[in-house]
Amino acid sequence: MKFLDLAKVYIRSGGGGGGCVSFRREKFIEFGGPDGGDGGNGGSVWAEAVEGLNTLIDFRYQQHFFAKSGQPGMGSQRTGKTGEDIVLKVPVGTEILDEDEETLIADLTEVGSRVLLAQGGNGGWGNLRFKSSTNRAPSRANPGQEGVERTIWLRLKLIADAGLLGLPNAGKSTFLAAVSNAKPKIADYPFTTLVPNLGVVGVDGKEFVMADIPGLIEGASEGRGLGDMFLGHVERCSVLLHLVDGTSSTIAKDYKTILRELEAYSETLADKPRITALNKIDALDAKTIAARKRSLEKASGGPVFAMSGVSGQGIQEVLRALWSIIAKTRALDAPEDDEWRP
Repeated sequence: MKFLDLAKVYIRSGGGGGGCVSFRREKFIEFGGPDGGDGGNGGSVWAEAVEGLNTLIDFRYQQHFFAKSGQPGMGSQRTGKTGEDIVLKVPVGTEILDEDEETLIADLTEVGSRVLLAQGGNGGWGNLRFKSSTNRAPSRANPGQEGVERTIWLRLKLIADAGLLGLPNAGKSTFLAAVSNAKPKIADYPFTTLVPNLGVVGVDGKEFVMADIPGLIEGASEGRGLGDMFLGHVERCSVLLHLVDGTSSTIAKDYKTILRELEAYSETLADKPRITALNKIDALDAKTIAARKRSLEKASGGPVFAMSGVSGQGIQEVLRALWSIIAKTRALDAPEDDEWRP
């Protein structure tokens, strides 16, 4: 299935049916009076987060969603049929934006969460509604209310606990494949990863979700390479794992390049908890590892893990460090238990 994380959708709710002007005309009822029924309400347009979806590809082939209008009222006090609602089924983690692509309408982060996007129009009143002691035979009825038409954007942000960052060929996909059952494409050329990948990672009997996004290069915030279009998928992460290629001769520069692109994209993302790891140490001798680790610690201003996604060296220590931050975030986000216990 192809991956799509942004889609433009045109929606319209149904209009209400018009009210009916009708009078009773039975042969043996002397003063029949009005009996026009109300029009039915128009259908509404909803969005609902469902399980089993991880892409917005369905909205590439269908962009228009129009709910049905309500039926007009009829004689004998019959109300028109209500128009059917339309429900847009989207993946969990979908943001719904207004036409300006900035105003957030809703953020569907839980399975089953729903939001009303366009309310159906109310049905018009039939002439029976206007009967009174001074107007025994009203000949007026209300038209139905028109539906709402609008354009919205759907933007998917994957929900993961940890996110992988790094330059192309820093070993992110190899690492994800080593610690989870995910099978990302791995090759010895840049930009092997073209779309985000998710994997479930286990450490010490605990599990969390990790996201791998395409590599960033200098100038990604200006659209170079694949740009920063996929950084939104790590915005929800509790912690970021920054992998630096240990075989590179410009360790400090590589680290600072990613940091600048994060800051250019979002200060919030740049301020997230971040763990730095020197990768591919299986290809280096002990002296080189020590020297490049010191260089990276000086550039990052914090501790650096040494690891290898190929040999597995140092991986468990990195995963435990990630889990320690994720566990704290989950504890803070957990709802308080107010139930009284004796």
